[in-house]
Amino acid sequence: MLKNYVNCKETLTTLTDYRSSVIEMEKIVSEIRDHKAPQQLWLLQHPSIYTLGTRAEKSEVLEPSRFPVFHTGRGGRATYHGPGQLICYLMLDLKKREKDIRKYIFDLEQWIINALAEFNIIGHRRKGRVGIWIIMNPGQKKPPLEAKIAAIGVRVRQWVSYHGISINIDPNLEHYSGIIPCGVKKYGVTSLSDLGVQADISEVAQSLKDHFYSIFGSHTNNSS
Repeated sequence: MLKNYVNCKETLTTLTDYRSSVIEMEKIVSEIRDHKAPQQLWLLQHPSIYTLGTRAEKSEVLEPSRFPVFHTGRGGRATYHGPGQLICYLMLDLKKREKDIRKYIFDLEQWIINALAEFNIIGHRRKGRVGIWIIMNPGQKKPPLEAKIAAIGVRVRQWVSYHGISINIDPNLEHYSGIIPCGVKKYGVTSLSDLGVQADISEVAQSLKDHFYSIFGSHTNNSS
């Protein structure tokens, strides 16, 4: 448990079914709304799948027979989930913080940036592009190639958040070739391993836990 008002559940050594995760999240969101369950942070991995957010188009899945494809209620577009990618689902009562979804997205981005800094990785925000981006060839005269290392896709129901973020630790990046990641063709994807950082998924999970309350803790004690 993280302190006494956010439960933390880790399932990092096995793969967690996506559909059952969404069903369980929706149940917990209702319970948090009704003050019957504490806020939640889940850290896990999924088997290889493609998911389509509310802004995605079917054409963003280039190889629909490659992996199971799920249409999901989170924001965003097409993405890949699979082994070697850390999934973080957050079910937080935003009425106890700030009822501001843009601020919540900004906080998620900062949380990722702070966690990656522990591994000497500099993450960047980009206007018009949700998620965290890496400059792949800094210092070169030509325009730098940028690649996405972390994705964000959330949903908020009656001011309770769910879904969340994903960070590429050591997934098979070739699997992204079956989609147009986040609907953006001209940018690539990367991972800690791709950047030469040999970190275990549990180490990155611990870094996120270490930085959780510096980002999300200042208002979670307030009464709704």
